[in-house]
Amino acid sequence: MRKICVFAGSNVGTSPEYEQKAEELGQLLVSNNIELVYGGSKIGLMGRVADTVLSSGGRAVGVMPRNLFRGEMVHPNLTELHEVDGMHERKALMSELADGYIALPGGLGTYEELFEVLSWSQLGIHKKPVGVLNVQGFYQPMADMLERTVEAGFMQRSNLGLVLVEAEPQELLRQMLSYTPPVQTNKWDELK
Repeated sequence: MRKICVFAGSNVGTSPEYEQKAEELGQLLVSNNIELVYGGSKIGLMGRVADTVLSSGGRAVGVMPRNLFRGEMVHPNLTELHEVDGMHERKALMSELADGYIALPGGLGTYEELFEVLSWSQLGIHKKPVGVLNVQGFYQPMADMLERTVEAGFMQRSNLGLVLVEAEPQELLRQMLSYTPPVQTNKWDELK
């Protein structure tokens, strides 16, 4: 695994542990010679991961839509900055560049990015590992919701294996490096 796309909040959140785990992840990426691919911002948890990667001698590749955000949000020290025309192109390019995905705590944008790559995985568009860093149980409601989705008959149980949920960056990365996609069954019950 050479590059991991990190989805993360544009705010730092209310707990110092969110920042601490973002920085741990950044250090872990560098120590494993893995490049960061992310949204290109210098603020929030996105900025904390990039700052740590860059200050530790790693590479950080940002992908930012032109004219969507104020110029002062773009991280000034990126190894590479790709400017694209919109959010769809941003996500497509980040996905093209990455060998896997990690979601840190974040808001609607982070959720949207995470669920899109999970949907792509379910459909077989990619077979890359998708992990969430479950800092202080942040993603536990999502894990519970996915279990409920299976119980309610809207998702196959095998799809739970499409997302790795771990509280510690080191354990999450270990699982991602040894990831084998689950054997997918027919997603449509009525077509079985």
